[in-house]
Amino acid sequence: MPRAIVAVLDSLGVGAAPDAAHFGDAGACTLGHIAATCAAGAADVGGRHGALHIPNLTRLGLAHATHAASGLKDGLDLRHEPQAAYGYAAQLSRGKDTPSGHWEMMGLPVLFDWGYFPSQIPCFPRPLIDELLERADLPGVLGERHASGTDIIKELGEEHVRTGKPIVYTSADSVLQIAAHEVYFGLERLYETCRIAYELVRAYRICRVIARPFLGETSAGFRRSTRRKDYTTPPHAPTLLSISAELGHPVISIGKVADIFAHHGITTSIPAGGNREIFDALLRQVEQAPEGAIVFANFVDFDTLYGHRRDVAGYACALEEFDRRLPELERRLRRTDLAVLTADHGCDPTWPGSDHTREFIPTLAFGPSVIPGFFGARDSFADIGQSIAAHLGLGPLACGVSFLDAR
Repeated sequence: MPRAIVAVLDSLGVGAAPDAAHFGDAGACTLGHIAATCAAGAADVGGRHGALHIPNLTRLGLAHATHAASGLKDGLDLRHEPQAAYGYAAQLSRGKDTPSGHWEMMGLPVLFDWGYFPSQIPCFPRPLIDELLERADLPGVLGERHASGTDIIKELGEEHVRTGKPIVYTSADSVLQIAAHEVYFGLERLYETCRIAYELVRAYRICRVIARPFLGETSAGFRRSTRRKDYTTPPHAPTLLSISAELGHPVISIGKVADIFAHHGITTSIPAGGNREIFDALLRQVEQAPEGAIVFANFVDFDTLYGHRRDVAGYACALEEFDRRLPELERRLRRTDLAVLTADHGCDPTWPGSDHTREFIPTLAFGPSVIPGFFGARDSFADIGQSIAAHLGLGPLACGVSFLDAR
């Protein structure tokens, strides 16, 4: 029986979506701008030099998909026809957040509006904070504004350690984030505080609460740990994952995927933090997973460490490292496996601010029996889920059109 392997290169957009202007993102292109910056020598820092070197991703069609989606060429190798099935997809969901992107690629677009916190200080409703303080037994909170997570930890981390007040902040996504020191505040206490916050924000239609634990002794040395935890609103209807699990097929998540789906439709959750650990876990599961399985991994570092921090050189290095390991995955694929490399939104590190960017996502499908070719622009991320459903013989999903026969 066939299997499916999905690897999300978190935030690797390939060009401004048709509605990008509505989000202030007209002209954004995460991969295209990284490639152009590297080609111009502007990303020659931290030991890396020259053009973006991703021959394996290029061989599978990433450069061609980016050019087709954005029209950009600088730094992209377009000399050879790709050896995979490839294209790019627009998003139907109304937001450019992580859950909306993942749910849509598994066949469930988010066609309603999440709630958002306003760009003001304080940004959270007073009743929400007051109830959080009472129920979590907190002496107060810090932050209460839109912020970059790394910046606000550096700014307020020492005061947090001194006062015991967690750092509460948000972003352009439908999210409330709570940062606290693993040792001085306590990891389990942070998780419990976030569980309480998750119960409270549902009245405001907020999609997620994220626990952001960190370590270190001073502002200069504070660093996020890998023990992040997401508390996510469950999908509002069945996804490919829940359909597959209900039919008795294994659905194996790696990294934060299980949290993104509120553990709905997940039969096995493999914790992993950081791209290297996630890749190691992915290889183990591809070797071991039984027939009929879906193995689903999210490579979070691209977004968290480099996209949001607007670190072009770091993003380029992470792509090059992922690319070097890609043949390890290809060698482990069985004859009837379908592997898909994609993204969930953009996060252009050359773009102003620190938020996601509304972009097309690349869709690269490969495996020993996959026929190469360009399957064009897709109207929804849900085409990924529909294609996987067709490959696994699960029957059609409610949304999406398979690209497997479109070449």
